[in-house]
Amino acid sequence: MKKIFIILVTPFFVKSVILASGSFGEALKNGKYSTNARIFYFDRGFDGTKPNAKALAAGAIIKYESGDYYGFRFGIAHYGSYRIGGFFSRNEGNGTSILAKDGEDISLLGEAYLKYTLKNTSVILGRQQLSTPLIQQHDLRILPSVYEAVVLKNRDLPDTAVELGYVQAYSGFGSKENKFLDFNANWGKDGLAYIYIKNKSIDNLTLRAQFVKAISDQNQTGGDIKIKDYKYADLKYNLENIGVNSYIKMQIGSNSYVNEKSSLMYGARVGTTVGMFDLSILSNQISNNNFKAVRSGPIYSDYQQGYKEYEPSLSFGAQVMIKPIRDLSFRVAYVNISPDKGYVIDDYTETNLDFKYNINNYSKFRIRYSLKDQTKNSGVADRDDFRIIYYINF
Repeated sequence: MKKIFIILVTPFFVKSVILASGSFGEALKNGKYSTNARIFYFDRGFDGTKPNAKALAAGAIIKYESGDYYGFRFGIAHYGSYRIGGFFSRNEGNGTSILAKDGEDISLLGEAYLKYTLKNTSVILGRQQLSTPLIQQHDLRILPSVYEAVVLKNRDLPDTAVELGYVQAYSGFGSKENKFLDFNANWGKDGLAYIYIKNKSIDNLTLRAQFVKAISDQNQTGGDIKIKDYKYADLKYNLENIGVNSYIKMQIGSNSYVNEKSSLMYGARVGTTVGMFDLSILSNQISNNNFKAVRSGPIYSDYQQGYKEYEPSLSFGAQVMIKPIRDLSFRVAYVNISPDKGYVIDDYTETNLDFKYNINNYSKFRIRYSLKDQTKNSGVADRDDFRIIYYINF
């Protein structure tokens, strides 16, 4: 015990122990620190029907990941988002999702995981970001979503990545919550299991598929959950001999409900490049019941990659990306969504403007504006979002 105490309080002994530990000491020395910081101004208006949500905040992910030690690595990251000055009240910051629900600052252990790699297989255990079509990091504000999960990844098959996962808990929508939430009411008392496969074995073709299953159909109180599984697949085919950067994308998805009929979603997107213009058109159809991803939807017609349930509807959209110089881009996107009979929420048009400028290799500047124009019988207020973001990564 005395030796342990000396090591903890004496820098000389700390250094000596690390160096004496051989490859573990080297693994610590070879670890990488990274900082992903943002200054974010957000203003959401509701066409006078209720007060705007406004906030100016600065936040960051400060992360350390160790070097390799016999195949093992560990990672730890602090997540924080803090109000800047007194420009807006805490109450105005409520609902912006760059501060907590009450407009307070956020400070939490965002990631804490252990990773083991052997040849083409890795296992990650702990609090981590996920990047799959149906379970994503949902990085729309300052802080992304993270999950309590166990994930196995394998690349033994040629041009194929296979991922198996178990997800127990979720941190809330990005920076919206300052703690991990219990999603058993939605996911079931035993969490979610998933398989995700990505294949590029055919020239110019990328295939993806994911299946997510609630392990239990009941929550902790014994009630039925709503959705028992989530299914999704898509493809992207590069049209090599037609124009420049031309492609076609297709997607299909569905949910199996515990006590209701299943949903079906499918869509297509076609795009090409003409000079400095990247052009695309898209369409999505949802039928039978609401379609939902676990967190953050891959659906083409949702330009902001939301996390809601999408009502049965038909949507058409178009997008133009202008790139006058290498580090500058400006996007104009439009979508029109018409719900099926009996549904009224997803009845709107949305215009989305997005300006990006890469200042250098570690910082960039972005301005975004979106206008969501609801029809009068939808019962939902019109909404416009204005965002200014400065990114710093090092």
